[in-house]
Amino acid sequence: MGTHQYQQDPRNDSILININGELFPRNEAKISVFDSGFILGDGIWEGIRLHHGKLAFIEQHMKRLYDGAKALDLDIGLNKKQLVQRIMDTCEANDMHDGVHIRLMVTRGIKATPYQDPRVTISAATIVIIAEFKTALVPTNDGISLFTTHVRRGYPDVQDPKLNTHSKLNCIFACIQAAKAGVDEALMLDPHGFVATCNSTHFFIVTQGQVWTSSGDFCLDGITRRNVIELCQQYDIPVYQKNFTLSDVYAADEAFITGTFAGLTPIAQIDGRKIGTNENPIIRRLQNYYIKMIEQHSESQL
Repeated sequence: MGTHQYQQDPRNDSILININGELFPRNEAKISVFDSGFILGDGIWEGIRLHHGKLAFIEQHMKRLYDGAKALDLDIGLNKKQLVQRIMDTCEANDMHDGVHIRLMVTRGIKATPYQDPRVTISAATIVIIAEFKTALVPTNDGISLFTTHVRRGYPDVQDPKLNTHSKLNCIFACIQAAKAGVDEALMLDPHGFVATCNSTHFFIVTQGQVWTSSGDFCLDGITRRNVIELCQQYDIPVYQKNFTLSDVYAADEAFITGTFAGLTPIAQIDGRKIGTNENPIIRRLQNYYIKMIEQHSESQL
């Protein structure tokens, strides 16, 4: 399971899944084999956390989703307020209040025939909301391990890495290579050989008290990534979005990944090299700041 390991929860066996506004038991939730997402990976998605009855950073998630839909010329068919209400209705139907991870998926809809042209779409967008009880497992030892994959993050004129689309095959290839190497996640480089991101999370290093992350040119506009950068700026921790190489990574004092599901997770090894001393003072500070940030954001939605 890598960086998305979670505690098994029997309540997930009987969850209700929302498909286009209707609720279905887990084993009865289905979409058409002619759906654009199934045929082509033509869709966008968000991973969202429910924290103390509130959707964490929901404004940022909605902006990214609707910006992606506009780029793909995809009509979601609901405004942001309506879609957020549908997510909350799904959580309420499942009696969910905390420790919940939500996968929101929007595809272009059902096709008349298996073909890529959007003009053969014959239905409104397909909107699926899967909310599950999920608590991230704390990594064993001193953190997770990474392996640098040969699979690169591509140029935006090939497939824009900033779009959170269903078409994730390059990340899946990287994930497979990491799994075959017996590690938790793949570290991916950009076309120029600089560090870009991981296959499903974002990557940071700490060197001489400074926090570095990639330039952002070849990775998704990660919401947790953006919030960590904001926290560094707020608490006077020097932070830089810049190009750096694997040599910088191996020499780092600390390293960590970020993501909606697990927040900030320390890294113990990269390509068989031990990172730092496991004390991780900057990471611990940022983890505490991030928890406070989520609490403050939840309170602001009251």
